[in-house]
This record gives sequence, structure tokens and C-alpha cells, in this order.
Amino acid sequence: MAASTLEYALRRDRLIVGAALAALTVLAWLYTLRLAGTMVDAPMGMEMPGMGGAGPMGEAMAPGLRPWSGIDFLFTFVMWAVMMIGMMTPSAAPMVLIYAHVGRRAAEQGKPLAATGFFAGGYLLAWTGFSLAATAGQWLLERALLLTPMMASASGVFSGLILVAAGLYQWTPQKAACLRHCQAPLSFIQSHGGFRRDPAGSLAVGFRHGLYCIGCCWALMALLFVGGIMNLLLIAAIAAFVLAEKVLPRAWPVSRLAGLVLFATGLWLLAGQLA
Repeated sequence: MAASTLEYALRRDRLIVGAALAALTVLAWLYTLRLAGTMVDAPMGMEMPGMGGAGPMGEAMAPGLRPWSGIDFLFTFVMWAVMMIGMMTPSAAPMVLIYAHVGRRAAEQGKPLAATGFFAGGYLLAWTGFSLAATAGQWLLERALLLTPMMASASGVFSGLILVAAGLYQWTPQKAACLRHCQAPLSFIQSHGGFRRDPAGSLAVGFRHGLYCIGCCWALMALLFVGGIMNLLLIAAIAAFVLAEKVLPRAWPVSRLAGLVLFATGLWLLAGQLA
């Protein structure tokens, strides 16, 4: 009877944590979908961060850029942060569910861990920091006139260089090392001090896991500057690929195959621009 009660509690906790992660993902995607719809309407007179009022056709064909205000920067930062939550929460779910499972077992033994939310919060905090860097990058690229009003690359050479760089990174030892940490949740936690009972420690482990995840995925996120930061198909494709990298068997060379495709596409694009 006691064993059945414990099994039920474990299933219930996993369901609660899984439902919370799913709800967070859905809310983030709903915000992103709404924002993408706004972006489609932007050339019809709505100004977005970094765009001037050049008129409907002027905004659609040429970026009448203006200096960003503080509100522009904040709006763009929130956009990136919510988008990263929607993209990365599913790939973090296995790790978070393992933490919740171990946490329930520890609680049954009278040695409770810090709440799962601290670990998940640390992970998302790392991606929030990445969002800040991405916002700054977008600002710099817009100042350099390398992005269109629809926040996609305005230069074939720039696009080619990003694709080549992203493809090459897929083959680096740094990518492989970060991916190994993401593919082995238990090994990662054990190699970084184990499961923590103090909230600060749990937050730190989640944050460190997020940093490894950023190390694994940052070059893929740079592809948004090529195909469009609000390109929903590209966002979904990157999110799905990141999840596949983490959950597929290590023997499957999906990362390096993708690197070859990106590298070859970048070279083809550069050759076309320089011909």
C-alpha cells in the first residue's frame, strides 16, 4: 500500500511539473505568435523597435532606421526572452522532470531538495541573459543596416558568413562538450555538486545547465538574424532541432550533418554574392 502511494505521488508530481512546463511553453508561443502577427502588420503603418515612420511602402522596401529608445530596447529584450522560453523549455523538460522525481524521493526520505522551480528558474535565467546579449546584437546589426524592417538579414554576404560560422561551430570540440552535458542530465548534476537542498545552490546548478545549453545552441540562434527573428517556421525548426540533438542517441551524427548543410549553404550563398 505504501509503495502504491509513493508511486502515485511520483506520477502526480511529474504530471504537475510537466503540465507547468507545457503551460509555460504554450504561453510563450502564444505571445510569439501574437507578436509575429503584429510584425506582419508593421509595414502597414505600425512602428516596431528600430524602424522609422517611412510610410507603408517605404517601411516595407527600405529600413528607415531611427535610434532606439529605452522602450524599444526593453520591448526587444522581452521579445527575445519570451521567445527563448518557448524554444528552450521543451528541451529542458527531461532534466527538470528528473530533478522533480529525485526531489520527491528525497522528500519521502526526510531530506527534501530545494523546489524544482529554483532549478528551472536558474536555467531560464541563463537564457534571459542570452536574450540581453541577443538584443544588443540586434541593435548593433540594425545600426549597421544589416537587418530589414522585418528583422531578417539585408545582406547576402552577412547571411553567408552566419551560415558558414554556424556550420563550422557544429564541428567544434566546444559544441560537442556542451552537447554531452545536455544529453546526460544525471551525469551533469553529479559532476556539478549533485542535487542541492538549498535554493541558491539549486538555482546555481540550473543556471550552469543553462550556460552549457547556450554553449550548445548559440550559433543556431544566430540563424534567426538570417531568416528573420520573427520567422515562425524558422523558430519552430530550430526548437525542434535543439530538442532532437539532446534526445536522439549520441551515435546519430545529427549535429555534424546539420553543420555540413549550413556550411555548404553558406558557401553557396557567398559564391553567389561574390560572383
